[in-house]
Amino acid sequence: MVPEQQLTNADKKYLLSLARRAIERQLKNLPLPEVDENELSPMLREEGASFVTLTSNGYLRGCIGALEPYQSLATDVIEHAIAAAFQDYRFPPVQIKEFPDIEIEISYLTRPIELIYSDPCDLPGLLRPGIDGVVLKDGIRRSTFLPQVWEKIPEPVEFLEHLCMKMGAQPDFWRRKKLQVLTYQVEEFHE
Repeated sequence: MVPEQQLTNADKKYLLSLARRAIERQLKNLPLPEVDENELSPMLREEGASFVTLTSNGYLRGCIGALEPYQSLATDVIEHAIAAAFQDYRFPPVQIKEFPDIEIEISYLTRPIELIYSDPCDLPGLLRPGIDGVVLKDGIRRSTFLPQVWEKIPEPVEFLEHLCMKMGAQPDFWRRKKLQVLTYQVEEFHE
């Protein structure tokens, strides 16, 4: 499942190019690419939430994004491309020598919707592997996995355990406390 309004192939190509230019310009200490909103398609001008994922030789190299839209999709992609390359705490900043090997993937998100459930034991059966991105919230702590993570963690119980650990909790935390759970879908495209 993807967002109701889908991006055109030209929009996708533009966003991927924009993300690459933003990272390259940051590496060279140049100003970020300017976006002329008047030249963008209506979809790219609208508020949109995205995640930008960087890989190198098939391995994750950075991934940062937003769950809720708060700026134009084009601007959102620039911001998260820079953040994925230089601010993901799990990795050192991307270096210019490795830049040619970096591959960019963009996920355009639907708005998250709260998943209503009464018993934590029901939660694994309510998730849709390969379709739903999942957000777990407990007070100010939260974590999310994009739907693409199901490829590496296909079992809902294990998926929830990894989300708990990402949030800084014990793997079985979702069983012991009723957490706020939200789901979303993405339109994913890559170079």
